[in-house]
Amino acid sequence: MRKETLWEEMKRQNPGHSAWYIKRFEQMRADGADLHGEARLVDAMVPRGSRILDAGCGPGRLGGELARRGHTAVGVDVDPELIEAARKDHPDCTWLVGDLAELDLPAQGIAEPFDVIVSAGNVLTFLAPGTSGEVLRNLAAHLAPGGRLVTGFGAGRGYDFDVFFSDATAAGLAVDLRLSTWDLRPFTPSSDFLVAVFSSTARQQQA
Repeated sequence: MRKETLWEEMKRQNPGHSAWYIKRFEQMRADGADLHGEARLVDAMVPRGSRILDAGCGPGRLGGELARRGHTAVGVDVDPELIEAARKDHPDCTWLVGDLAELDLPAQGIAEPFDVIVSAGNVLTFLAPGTSGEVLRNLAAHLAPGGRLVTGFGAGRGYDFDVFFSDATAAGLAVDLRLSTWDLRPFTPSSDFLVAVFSSTARQQQA
């Protein structure tokens, strides 16, 4: 039986949370906030026309911006309400409802792997308890040869950075870069946010 994610638990306790989340970013956009720091970093990592998976895409802010910059974006999120918003705002992308702990895009007709997979917005802290390792293995399995995984989440959210890196190693991922912000500031022991870039050790060994 599939485990309920922490995001689903939060939404069950507060059914209006997703609508609030969508409106929050709509208001930030209307106020002129810079919402594309993650997209700039990911865009710089790959040539135009790359395949990018937005893992835990929410209402499509990141994947939609990457598509606007000329990439092929696919987004997956466990929340149907967020996926509905993504489809409305970014109809040229592919948006799928799904749990990252059960991710199998080839089974859904998306066989081609991805040049970059990005999981931003604290997604990894909203997974079902005990599924983080499986999620990281699933993401690694969807990478193309030479592809990379980019993650970002804050400290104090129940997923210790050291445990995360241990899980990533067990999933066959090698750390390429550790940052404390999406605008490339270095990671230090006192950093309260982590942006990490990984490559797949399995893919490296096959190359």
